[in-house]
Amino acid sequence: MTLTDWTISETLARLRSREISAVELTQAYLDRISAVEPKVNAFLTVTGEQALQQAKAADSLRAQGEDRPLLGVPLGIKDVLCTEGVSTTAGSKILKGFVPPFTATSVQRLFGAGAVMLGKMNTDEFAMGSSTENSGYHVTHNPWDLKRIPGGSSGGSAAAVAARMVAGALGTDTGGSVRQPAAMCGIVGIKPSYGRVSRYGLIAFASSLDQVGAMARSVEDAALILEVMAGHDPLDSTSMNVPVPNYRAGMRSDLKGVRVGVPKEYFIEGIEAEVEASVRAAIEHLKALGAEIREVSLPHTAYGIPIYYLIAPAEASANLARFEGVRYGARIEGADMWESYKTTRGRGFGPEVKRRIMLGTYALSAGYYDAYYLKAQKGRTLIRQDFEKAFAEVDVIATPTTPRAAFLIGEKVDDPLQMYLEDVFTITVNLAGICGISLPCGKDVNQMPIGLQLLGPAFGEEKILHAAHAYEQSTDWHKRAPSL
Repeated sequence: MTLTDWTISETLARLRSREISAVELTQAYLDRISAVEPKVNAFLTVTGEQALQQAKAADSLRAQGEDRPLLGVPLGIKDVLCTEGVSTTAGSKILKGFVPPFTATSVQRLFGAGAVMLGKMNTDEFAMGSSTENSGYHVTHNPWDLKRIPGGSSGGSAAAVAARMVAGALGTDTGGSVRQPAAMCGIVGIKPSYGRVSRYGLIAFASSLDQVGAMARSVEDAALILEVMAGHDPLDSTSMNVPVPNYRAGMRSDLKGVRVGVPKEYFIEGIEAEVEASVRAAIEHLKALGAEIREVSLPHTAYGIPIYYLIAPAEASANLARFEGVRYGARIEGADMWESYKTTRGRGFGPEVKRRIMLGTYALSAGYYDAYYLKAQKGRTLIRQDFEKAFAEVDVIATPTTPRAAFLIGEKVDDPLQMYLEDVFTITVNLAGICGISLPCGKDVNQMPIGLQLLGPAFGEEKILHAAHAYEQSTDWHKRAPSL
């Protein structure tokens, strides 16, 4: 076992015992990146020099007797989160060369806890996608099979964690973009409740849906990252001022007294046979750990895709209006202001971003607002109420994370509808504002990872983390690694 094979918890134990230094650890990760990154393409920017400086500072603090939750731990940051002095592109050519003058609150809290930033991770452009094929720069490959996608939009973060190029990473989740790539890369990914983690410094896609999440190789590691970055932030008006529990303290190895709901609407026609079999086996495993299994109903689940693809593009069309080549980012000169504006956006945005801007603008246009956007918001309320009723009866809901495991690069890139359907089990969580976690529970016929999704009520992260930890510690799926 090499230094980069350790979980964050194992790494911290060795750092605290002075078995290794943060500089040695960081250099080991940089060496791993040099060896593996050409195959995987998970990074947009590698910040090697800065990482070694942060590692040296971490060693100095530890020598002075100071300890912090993530002191000396090397992490990756999805490139939709602003980092002062480091390029932040959101995976888009329209932001090529943009260097923010400030750091996102979630990232700043990691730095305050002593984390080392190894670099910025590849993403679908403006986090719009399910495969990381929509990046304006390059396609990321799944470490388990380099011919397959890693999921999206946090595909770079997920692939880097799975490939042992980072100890953990931040992703963002608007409709499943943390949980779906976590499932496809065989790692853990948690999407916190809306308002649990500050969105300040996150380049917005859909402001009422976006949430910063944690990705790691174990549930305990994901919980630690979440503990550090969660909490109220006065710079974000949607940030909730509610206490952040010690998530790890609430983890137990049994599930006695825990009620687990299984929604019939999530086992649908078209789901891959191995996915259904693995998830149902995982639910039986939860039962063996002491959980009480109950069937629940989420009747408006089928409307999730059309509701999401009206609300999210509508918000995107408003948010992306700011990228006009005047204030920051790329600028292509034209004969006048309007020509410059149109040319910059026309060449700077990729096809998927343009598609969503047009969908959203149409849904918000005069004469269509009530018929589409307003009706979608009413449907969103019904979805939230479905979950509220279900959580009155159960503590946690168990579902597949995705309908199938990772598919081949290029297989669905020309069929947007099929690509959108990859998020059928994840988007309702964002619409309802609740929390969800994905963790590995099996393999399909191609030996690609399969994810179990556990959902909890708003600000019920401790419930899903407890259930996920109990399952994880009694299986070995999380210990398996791709061979690169």
